[in-house]
Amino acid sequence: MTVPETGARKTADAAPGLKPGTATTAADGERRGRLYVVATPIGNLEDITARARRILSEVDLIAAEDTRHSARLLNALGIDTPRVSLHEFNEASRAPGLVRRMRNGASIALISDAGTPLISDPGFRLIQLAGRAGIEVAPVPGACALVAALSAGGIPGDRFSFEGFLPPARGRRRDRLAELSREQRTLVFYESPRRVLDTVRDLAELFGARRRAALCRELTKRFETIETASLGDLVEWLDADPNRTRGEFVLVVSGAAPRAAKHSCRPEWVQAVRELRAYLPLKRAARIIADVTGASAQALYRDASERDAGKHGPPR
Repeated sequence: MTVPETGARKTADAAPGLKPGTATTAADGERRGRLYVVATPIGNLEDITARARRILSEVDLIAAEDTRHSARLLNALGIDTPRVSLHEFNEASRAPGLVRRMRNGASIALISDAGTPLISDPGFRLIQLAGRAGIEVAPVPGACALVAALSAGGIPGDRFSFEGFLPPARGRRRDRLAELSREQRTLVFYESPRRVLDTVRDLAELFGARRRAALCRELTKRFETIETASLGDLVEWLDADPNRTRGEFVLVVSGAAPRAAKHSCRPEWVQAVRELRAYLPLKRAARIIADVTGASAQALYRDASERDAGKHGPPR
């Protein structure tokens, strides 16, 4: 069934009576197909959208991350569209051929194993080449694990940074987490069952055991679990039952608290500025003490100026 669409942008998909597989004429007179980036369910098959189902059944070809994996979904939906694999190991060699097919009028749907393509999945090279060839790329939105976790995890989602999968090697993982430890936006990670416990332990150590986080496991599936607690408590929760480390995980970690403003000037710091003033301009003296103490040079200058008013004349 065709779902009516609104909006100023007219595409083959939106035009009445024109199927996605129908070629259109570009400005240079060449007949071209389209590339549809189609989101598929991350677990529950009922999460397929009506538009996604229609497009997958009407395009000329489906480029799937794993054709065997996608066959289960497509068979369940009664879709027999021809399919070809497109994954991280063959994308560089296969993408040019797919672009040629679209330049000749074929329309192709790109899907990943689950969720929205290109979110930690292959497909970027194909989309980039298609754009350069003047082929229209149309998103068909739907399920996405990171959005699902943000919506239900109980951690602020108004500002966030998606970090995807952390490096599997412990040293590199900890280095990356150390870099992110002061990030004030909510952080979202994907993690495998083999590393999830070690990753949460590293997070608790480097971010602080009291930092709040949501551990989202097997979203939309039979054993869906969302556990929101401190990182320290999440380590204990995972460690208490090996079954809790099974499945696919999204970690949503609250951002760091804003750094305290460096404006508190201890009396001894201000006194040091006043003593240096006998040899240096006040601004220079304040900067030297600020570099040593970590205090605000502006605040040191202000406090020293106020306390010296009337004693040494105007600040130099």
